Amino acid sequence: MQKRTKTLLRLALGVVAGVAALTVAALLYCVPMPGQSFQGAPPRLTPSEAEVAARLREHVTRLSVDIGQRRAVFGDSLLRAERYLQEQLAEPAKATGASIRREALRDAPGNPANLVLDLPGTQVGPLVLIGAHYDTDQHGTRGANDNGSGTAAALVLADRLARSRHTLPIRIVFFANEEQPYYAGPGMGSLQHAQGCQKRGEQLRAMLSLETMGYYSDEPGSQKYPAPLSLVYPDRGNFIAFVGDLGSRSLLREVIGRFRTHARIPSEGGALPASLPGVGWSDHWSFWQAGYPAIMVTDTALFRDPTYHRSSDIAANLDYERLARVVVALEQVIRELSRG
Repeated sequence: MQKRTKTLLRLALGVVAGVAALTVAALLYCVPMPGQSFQGAPPRLTPSEAEVAARLREHVTRLSVDIGQRRAVFGDSLLRAERYLQEQLAEPAKATGASIRREALRDAPGNPANLVLDLPGTQVGPLVLIGAHYDTDQHGTRGANDNGSGTAAALVLADRLARSRHTLPIRIVFFANEEQPYYAGPGMGSLQHAQGCQKRGEQLRAMLSLETMGYYSDEPGSQKYPAPLSLVYPDRGNFIAFVGDLGSRSLLREVIGRFRTHARIPSEGGALPASLPGVGWSDHWSFWQAGYPAIMVTDTALFRDPTYHRSSDIAANLDYERLARVVVALEQVIRELSRG
């Protein structure tokens, strides 16, 4: 009996050691990213960053304060948000000779729609696609961070990217119906757009989903993670995260490597199993379903922001200076991606 117990114990220890080794190997594959994350106290905002911070604040205020909850079945709130986006995109469209396409959604009540701005390239080639959802959660939130921040970032990028021509075309899409009860269902705006890309045979150079990007904290313990990620990532929520599935690892490494050459804010990245909580919780998930690599740019939402999906998600909570640093660096990344 004693011999049998020792044998079982050795087997159990072997299994534990094997699992530990596999976990370490998986983390070493998923977590290390090229380049060096920004460290130390950030310098003062550049004039460009200050301009972006002011524009971000203006957009988030208009969306979350003047309009508030933005849902197709909540009065005319989503339509008001759509009109605001149309107004803000008019100048970038005019500057490039582009058109703003309203992509009405099927299988969804209330006449919701994606808004699509195609900035032409000097050559025919794969698209650099930037997306952000502009609807809010169904529980009465004003959605300043989720996803007023991502929507504001996409608006600023549209304006700045339209000021010069690019080799590859850039598409900026504002998605409706990312939030429940539409997420991962047929009425989800990004899913319908991704399926349309697939049906048309469009190639994507990159897809970046801008999702909940404006909440930061330097306090120890302010950043949480699903297990076992807390073993390898910092516990202060002062960074921007780049997240993808294993199939998007190459794109993710390229994007964060480029970002780190320009950024004046810390950054972390992970090409992680899609089954891990949070990894696929935004519009990039839709593009995975259509066979495209895609990544999310995020402050990690509920793993950091205590106002996530609550009425306390208001414009005053956002750190517009740090968000501006992210957007200015992302602009350079997108310009580089659009060179081919």
